[in-house]
This record gives sequence, C-alpha cells and structure tokens, in this order.
Amino acid sequence: MPTSSPSSGRSGQWFLGIAVLVALGVGAYFLPWRTEPEPFLAPLPPRVEAPTIAPSTEPPPTVHHPIEEARGTTEALVPSPLPSVDKSDPVVQHALVDLLGRERVLSLLAPNEYVRRFVATVDNLARREAAARLWPVLPIGGRLAVEETADGLVLAPKNAQRYERFVNLVESIDTGRAIALYVQLYPLCQRAYQELGFPEKYFNDRLVGVIDHLLATSDVVAPVTLVPPDVQGPYKPARPWVMYRFADPDLESRSAGQKMLIRMGPENARRLKAKLVEIRALLLGTAPRQ
Repeated sequence: MPTSSPSSGRSGQWFLGIAVLVALGVGAYFLPWRTEPEPFLAPLPPRVEAPTIAPSTEPPPTVHHPIEEARGTTEALVPSPLPSVDKSDPVVQHALVDLLGRERVLSLLAPNEYVRRFVATVDNLARREAAARLWPVLPIGGRLAVEETADGLVLAPKNAQRYERFVNLVESIDTGRAIALYVQLYPLCQRAYQELGFPEKYFNDRLVGVIDHLLATSDVVAPVTLVPPDVQGPYKPARPWVMYRFADPDLESRSAGQKMLIRMGPENARRLKAKLVEIRALLLGTAPRQ
C-alpha cells in the first residue's frame, strides 16, 4: 500500500500538530491506519558545544515570507552559535523538552535527526506520499475503526476518538514559544532543506505553503467509504486495515496531509486548522507577538 493512501504513513498522527507546530523535530500529525509503538526511553544527551554552522555555498533563495517577520516570544530557547545540522540533536532535544516536557519528548518523538525529519515531512505533507521512515515522531497504538453498512465498508465515527489526545496536546502547546524555537533553529532548517535538494528554495515559504494547503482541505461529509485490499491468492493479509483506500477517487487522489485531516474526522480537523491559522498568523507577522 503506498504511503499516500488512507492507510499510509506509519507514524503520522502526532506530527501534523507537532511538525507544523514548528520545528518540534517535527506538523503530524496524524495517526495512519497502521500504528505500532516503538518507545524511545534513552536518557537525554548532555548539552555539548558543537561547531558553528559553516556559511552556505549555495545561491541565495528567492524569499516570499522572510523568517524575520515571524512573531514568537522573545526568549532565547537555544544556545548561540548554533551547531551544524549533523550535531544539532542534543540542542534541539533539550529545547523540545523545555517546550513539551521530558515525558512527551521521550515517548512521542523519534530519537534522532530532528531537523532533517521535520523539514522532509513538512515538504512531503503536500505531496502524494509522506515516507514513514522520515516522520519525526513515534507511532502510537490503535487501529482503524470501520463499520459494515449497506453501502459497504465505511470509516466508523468512533475512529475520531483515537485522535482526541493528540488534538488536545496540539491545542495546549504555547504557539508563541513554538514559533520562537522555530525561528531560532531556522538556519538549520534552511540548510537541511537545501540538502534535501532545494538549494534555491526558502524553507519558510514551503512551510507557509504547506499550511495553506492543509487549511484548504475541504470538509468531508460522513460516511467515508473505504475499499478493502483486493488480495489475490491463498495468502490473506494479517492486518488488512493497512491497505484500505478511499473509495472516492477524489479523496484517494489527495495529498498525504489532506488525507490525514480527512480521516481524523471533521471536528478534530476543525480544531487543528484553528491552531494552524494561529501558527500562520505568527509566522507572517500578522498577529501580535505572544
């Protein structure tokens, strides 16, 4: 099953809120059909002095939304000078612990490559596929809830309950501090974006564009019909929910991020969109500094 389908992405749920909730190693945000926890319980690494980022040799990108316009809090959340992307994990992890708390960081976030995972996943949310191996968060437990109806297999209303803890977490995050952390880590994000293959692009423009793309996700009226896997031969999949697709060709053709919003239910999607509107306003400097 390709990762762009409703069953795609093995650890998406926590991201859309945290990933697009700016640089949380991250915006998840969404639990895909298959979720098998892999808890990371290693202790936090100590703070270390790392080499300063070397000046980029890439041509300067065209900028539509300068990071200088963002209006987060004014507190210093990371040390200066910043380390290189390769040496940034200890600095980023300590900052995330300050923002989210140690327990949340150790139980929710992937253990390494925070900046690169965040940048790659933000970029992929507006594409058809969002590779699970790049998610900056760990999967959580649970499986897809479906119902048999006269019209076929549909997404069960109770499926939305699986996302409520995540949505509550996203709403509780101090957006101003999250934006401040993102701004202070931005040189690392830009470098990682250039390494990803976009030397002439500006990552903050991509983040704003992805947020706009997610906000444009239309509401879907229930029931949402699913297509089970068409398995040929004697061997049946042990976990068929991994391979479900949307029956509506329009829904199935959506981006990975929009599918995530659709399958988490209209009320959860509405609450996440409200948070994204708040993030976008601070990113563009159109809301008062928090």
